[in-house]
Amino acid sequence: MASGAGQFGVGRGIADVTGVAAGDGMMGYSRPQQRTAGIHQRLRARAFVVVDHTSGRRIAFVVADLGMIFQAVHQGVLAALAERYAGLYSERNVLLTATHTHAGPGGYSDYATYNLAIPGFRERTYRAVVDGITEAISVAHEDVRPGSIRLGRTELTDASANRSLPAFLRNPARDRAHFPGAIDPAVTVLRLAQHGTDVGSISWFATHGTSLTNRNRLISGDNKGYAAYAWEREHSGVDYLAGEPGFVAAFAQTNAGDMSPNLDLRPGSGPTRDEFANTRIIGQRQCSAAMRAYAAAGTSFAGGLDYRMRYVDMSAMTVSGEYTPDGRTHRTVPAAIGLPTLAGSVEDGPGIGIPEGLRNPAFDACGRPRWAGVRSLAGEQAPKLGVLPAGRVKPRPWTPDVLPVQLVRIGGLYLAAAPAEFTIVAGLRIRRTCARELGVDLDDVVLQGYANAYSQYVTTPEEYDSQQYEGGSTLFGRYTLPAYQQEFAALATALRTGGELGTGPVPRERPRRHTRAGRRSRRDRDRGTGFGVVLSGPGVRYAPGERVRVTFVTGHPGNDPRRGGTFVEVQRWHGGGWLRHADDGDWSTRYHWRRGIAGPATATITWDVPEDTPGGQYRIVHHGDRLDAPGRAPVPFSGTSAAFEVRR
Repeated sequence: MASGAGQFGVGRGIADVTGVAAGDGMMGYSRPQQRTAGIHQRLRARAFVVVDHTSGRRIAFVVADLGMIFQAVHQGVLAALAERYAGLYSERNVLLTATHTHAGPGGYSDYATYNLAIPGFRERTYRAVVDGITEAISVAHEDVRPGSIRLGRTELTDASANRSLPAFLRNPARDRAHFPGAIDPAVTVLRLAQHGTDVGSISWFATHGTSLTNRNRLISGDNKGYAAYAWEREHSGVDYLAGEPGFVAAFAQTNAGDMSPNLDLRPGSGPTRDEFANTRIIGQRQCSAAMRAYAAAGTSFAGGLDYRMRYVDMSAMTVSGEYTPDGRTHRTVPAAIGLPTLAGSVEDGPGIGIPEGLRNPAFDACGRPRWAGVRSLAGEQAPKLGVLPAGRVKPRPWTPDVLPVQLVRIGGLYLAAAPAEFTIVAGLRIRRTCARELGVDLDDVVLQGYANAYSQYVTTPEEYDSQQYEGGSTLFGRYTLPAYQQEFAALATALRTGGELGTGPVPRERPRRHTRAGRRSRRDRDRGTGFGVVLSGPGVRYAPGERVRVTFVTGHPGNDPRRGGTFVEVQRWHGGGWLRHADDGDWSTRYHWRRGIAGPATATITWDVPEDTPGGQYRIVHHGDRLDAPGRAPVPFSGTSAAFEVRR
């Protein structure tokens, strides 16, 4: 490719999307007892704005440390951008994606299915997510400078395992041959520069955000969050609280539906038996692979930026035989959640204890329902046994049916963006469809999952027949994937020919049920001790590798999530004053919140002293907010520990 330096405008931004750090259900494992109780690492949205100076087109691309991008978030961000930049950004050129961490707070969907375990809608977390993503895009918008984009590739084979092998093996030999290890090892990286200076990267690799198990209650970006932190903070020295984006390294998902980071196919397993160590190792492997591809990135793209998108009603599509296995016309059907969904993915997060698969005792016991309505549902979704007809609930469905499908071109790379978790073979078929219609190489098309909305899984029809967890969670029936292939073929043809497509049936904004808006109704009580008072710790001196522990009297972190700030500072005495050395966005710190029963609520802050920590005097500072009475504004406070020595 010819050099295109200067033809692109490139901007990058980063912002906090953490939400409420205590008492809210966590998104991903659907386990009601898994509620936030502190922070291991803050969640961030990483945004890039790319402008083609020749055509005037632009895109905003976001990778957020979230479980999902729900439709409510997509709508909220688009509304905020329309207010700030009238006519400049829309659903056509904004692409929002999630890393699929299972260690973040939930409650920011408008659909009941995804709020059941939270429970209910959580306004403060929703606002943190929408405001944070909007802020990241705004920072990137203001940051646009003449720049270049280069593409690099490599493979990574020790950060994923196929957790649904019985389903994968049902695919035709041609599909299986594309993945000889039953995993997708592809790492694709965009290297972004401004005026010849590297400012960011976007890396795509397929593995689930489930290194942390459903026992964890600390907020974390999981393995992709650590990968970004390792490149930004540990390698590039980014200070997230400094107000400047610095180097932004986004680690995006692709077709990760059947890819697990638990290499021994048990929750929290492989490479070690420690879930936090596994998170770091799998994250570091992704970071190292991305850096290799980044270093080997080729010539700058010559230019070219384009996009097509439309909304489709996935519950009622007629699918041409061109895309179905038997060559006959079929239809998608209203969403239904299958019995295997209740089993959970036993390799990552088990559900209620029933086994996966079409032939198991639970399926056999329920597989010949007598009730006429259930028989009808089973027939439409065959061979799935539907246990929740989410798309038929009145007056409003419990899962979305009108969904966004988007195709974005950045130079020579094409992103097929869809609102679901695609298995690797399902992703391969989408990529083949797009590559054929576009007339490009298969490697030039990346399946961007978890994009712009969320509708659970997409398997191939052959995988669907196995009714593993992923097949049971493919909402719109056996021909969901062929329906997506048909839509992407239309988008690709329009992109190639310069044609336009109608927007389609735009989803309605939904009234929010069970909203927990406004301030907390329970006042904080210090039981006479004083907020910020140290109850225990620290010791006198520590060596690298040891853990510092300090407990403070505190208020509820939901009083103010401190988006863009911190509950924790590790301060070092240097140059005649106390300077922030680490905060609650760092891997080495943990902030544990605990509700008081007989005593006050407490914040226990730990700091695992890194091996490269300079010797000297340190202290722990806790920032919090107390609520003196319902309806009043929270009052900030701080507490400071005694100084201690780090001796090398």
